[in-house]
Amino acid sequence: MLHDITVQFLRHNISVLVGRSGSGKTTLLRSINRLNEEFDGCTTTGQVYFHTRDKCHALYPDPDQHKLAHQKYDSLSLTKLRRQVGRLFQTPNVFTVSMYKNIALPLALVGHCPKAEVQERVRQALQLVGLWTEIQDSLHKSAHRLSGGQQQRLCLARALALRPEVLLLDEPTASLDVHASRHIEDLLISLAEKYTIIMVSHSLTQARRLGQKIMVCTQGEITHHLDKHEQLSTQELEALV
Repeated sequence: MLHDITVQFLRHNISVLVGRSGSGKTTLLRSINRLNEEFDGCTTTGQVYFHTRDKCHALYPDPDQHKLAHQKYDSLSLTKLRRQVGRLFQTPNVFTVSMYKNIALPLALVGHCPKAEVQERVRQALQLVGLWTEIQDSLHKSAHRLSGGQQQRLCLARALALRPEVLLLDEPTASLDVHASRHIEDLLISLAEKYTIIMVSHSLTQARRLGQKIMVCTQGEITHHLDKHEQLSTQELEALV
């Protein structure tokens, strides 16, 4: 359960949520794309405001909270919200189809991408995650042939192909070896130049390495907001968690 949460995630930053298991990190992440609503018995109060390049949106349908500082906030459908806010899970969840179709199918069905553009969008997404040169000659083979790190990059490419503004990452390297984890971390640092990234991590060392802002979750609250320049050691951060 979350309560008394007030937080701002800055554009083109990596914000990392840390805390003990059950502290509310993943629940907070799911509240941003309204994924908590898929669970029976979930109730949500409060509001999430999402600022795109040209509009401001109130994500939850509560007309009493659609005004802030006399500014009108537009609503955003679930479909559009989840296209604008991409999600990467702890374990790679590739579809049981080819590598190409893993990206092409969501582009056509969710992104309504014209057929003539799909192939180029697939290529661009794979280039963004550094996967194109590795798999360009086997695109039409099963995605399950890929290593764990490659599968996670394929899932990231699938999210990026829909051209979101925000990426939600729930421990994206937890199931990967050290080499694959560092590859994903380096990739996220480069992607932060174009995307707003909000991630959950159990690794305090990783949080310090990636986070331009670190937020400590404790029993459903955010108890500490730390900026990059505060330079806490891993031991000091562990004491807060």
